[in-house]
Amino acid sequence: MGDENTALSTNEVRHVMRRTGFGAPPKDLDKLLKKVGYAPTRGNIAGELLSYKPKLFKPGGRESYTAHNKWVSYLQKPKSPLQEKLVLFWHDHFATQASVVGEMKIMRGQVRLLHEYAKGNFKDFVKEINRDAAMMEMLDTVRNRKAVPNENYSREVQELFTLGVEDFAGNPNYDQNDVSQVARAFTGWDYEYPKGTAYFDTDQHDFAIDFPSRGPKVLFQTHGGFGPAGRDFAVGGEGEPEIDTVTDILFDHTDTDGDNTIARRITRRLLRFFCHDDYANPGPAEIAIIDQIIADSGFATTWDLAALYRTIFVHDVFFETSGVAPYGVATKKAVKWPVDYFISTLRLTGMKLRTRDKRVLGGSYDGAFGHLTQMGQVLLEPPSVFGWNWDTDWISSSTLLARYRFARDIVAARGSGRFRPDKLIDLELTDPGQIVDAVGDSLGIPDQVTAAERQIYIAYLTDNGANPTLDLGDDDVLNTKLHGLYALIMQSPAFQLH
Repeated sequence: MGDENTALSTNEVRHVMRRTGFGAPPKDLDKLLKKVGYAPTRGNIAGELLSYKPKLFKPGGRESYTAHNKWVSYLQKPKSPLQEKLVLFWHDHFATQASVVGEMKIMRGQVRLLHEYAKGNFKDFVKEINRDAAMMEMLDTVRNRKAVPNENYSREVQELFTLGVEDFAGNPNYDQNDVSQVARAFTGWDYEYPKGTAYFDTDQHDFAIDFPSRGPKVLFQTHGGFGPAGRDFAVGGEGEPEIDTVTDILFDHTDTDGDNTIARRITRRLLRFFCHDDYANPGPAEIAIIDQIIADSGFATTWDLAALYRTIFVHDVFFETSGVAPYGVATKKAVKWPVDYFISTLRLTGMKLRTRDKRVLGGSYDGAFGHLTQMGQVLLEPPSVFGWNWDTDWISSSTLLARYRFARDIVAARGSGRFRPDKLIDLELTDPGQIVDAVGDSLGIPDQVTAAERQIYIAYLTDNGANPTLDLGDDDVLNTKLHGLYALIMQSPAFQLH
């Protein structure tokens, strides 16, 4: 069992960089190691990564296509890759669609909000999301009026953003009455168009005196561990305060095991994101780890996301996928999200996207939007309020081919945006094994290439041993063998899995 004082190997630091950012370029690896010392521990690496000061980025552009491309460009050179990785997680968790929201100004405002709260207090984060204009538009808070309540956001804030439908024992966390009651608390909220500033309209709020037939304002009389009396959400005053009172009650909810429901669910989702897919449907062993991490971080009482992340990053479970994945053996590796694969490939190869369409100038000459559309993930357009499906759902016959085409386009790039392997490895190398190792190192995965894979790559370079040495100074050899080797490794499981 390791802890925050456990020493990390260089390969384990690479693993941390892959999971908390966008790959491990050698220069970034060296920069990180210089900051923490060349005998790093889990704790000082985690502390360094989490020490970032939030940069409140929001993508420009009046249309989602432009904003998408500006966000992609920003991801190529972030000051803190961890912040951007967290923002992607929360963009999926609090999923909104630009095509539904309609106004890009408020979508940009939500991206800024995600950057601001990505490592902050989770309860405060949810309270801000409740008042976020993009979310209010996406899930109909602006159409939730006292005469005809709209329950869309009320349902999703419980089902998706906080409690989840069921607890770990398979028991429901809320019922229809709870959905109706939460909707009452959110009546009357709207925002100024197009600025996105939230405001409360007293005339559109459900006050108990106006609707006595709806009964008392009480939540969770059946669920949540509050007892048959439930919790009165008008106790702090009716009207504007109810939106926050309801949130406070949600965060007090306990499951049928007596544990905090939200703390367990958010920790489970983060473990799935940063570690592996066993946490999609956790068994007793995984639940024990979830509870341990909550206890060690104090998350169920402080709601401090930074403390929760740190506890995950120093735990053994975070390092379970750091080793190589051998052929024919089931592993806990996770498939890189398309945007992660796209950005990490660009960063590791030093490629720059060109033209206003952010094109890769090779192969199909497609732009960032086209490549990511084909891979199945367009920023600002998750498929629904449920976000994207993860892991093996990222891979289909079409999306896998899209990844392969992207790798092909990278190595085929010429002109002002050409692929430059001479910037990545020493072209004086002649030994095929050393060339394979150098390419793996430049792509941040020297430890992930199996011995069997390495022999396959050597056979490719040497034409099955017919040419035991290579002259990378020869343009034909450079443009066929070396470029081809980069494409093969970028298309391999070693590069596409965490």
